[in-house]
Amino acid sequence: MTNVFRLVCSLLPSLALGLLTACGSADKPAATTPSKADSPGPDIAALTDSTAPAALLAYGQQYPGSEVLFKTRLGNIRVKLYDDTPIHKANFLLLARRGVFDETVFNRVVKGFAVQGGQTSESRTIRLRRYRLPSEVRPNRFHFKGALGMARYSDDENPQRLSSNTDFYFVVGKKLTADEARRSASRRLTPEQANTYAARGGVPALDGAYTIFGEVIEGLDVVDKISQVPVNPNDKWPDQDVGMQVTVVK
Repeated sequence: MTNVFRLVCSLLPSLALGLLTACGSADKPAATTPSKADSPGPDIAALTDSTAPAALLAYGQQYPGSEVLFKTRLGNIRVKLYDDTPIHKANFLLLARRGVFDETVFNRVVKGFAVQGGQTSESRTIRLRRYRLPSEVRPNRFHFKGALGMARYSDDENPQRLSSNTDFYFVVGKKLTADEARRSASRRLTPEQANTYAARGGVPALDGAYTIFGEVIEGLDVVDKISQVPVNPNDKWPDQDVGMQVTVVK
């Protein structure tokens, strides 16, 4: 089994998420259609930390997209990807079009915190290098419920805060008063952000530490359903895997 990335909340150690290599009874990976396998763009088996940013920016300009649809056994989730995180956006579009996420599952679920996906317990059929993405943290992007972020190793192992290329998470969190949100936040919140945490919920302690590059625009109830599935108490891997098919729809 290979090393993978970790999403770690140092301020909430009891709720820390890890991207694990533990194996479960995975759904059979969805067959990759020729159209996905032959999708244009850079060779994802050859990209590296140093070559990925320029290649992905060029890809995003040539093959734009703005929304993706996750199809799961619990329902569908439609996501808007942000223009101000162009490297993360282009990377997600590229891997979705290549069928990479169709071979993965939601591999770690922590109730009241986040649901994390992008790993598989079976061998991939798609050749993929584990390149990383430069941080695209933005002051206007924050961890409200339904936000989409990329996981990474902890600061000790990864001081540059480079993101994983495949391991993502949807924020669940909980509702907080505006004052509670400000106290738990890792950076200064705007009044609008604090009010959003009060109305919608989230995990302000993660703000500024991980790149948020999209948000759920339909199917937030499906994220809730995934967050409630029974899991292995040790590694938080769902007892029954929740696979996905991810398609660029706009």
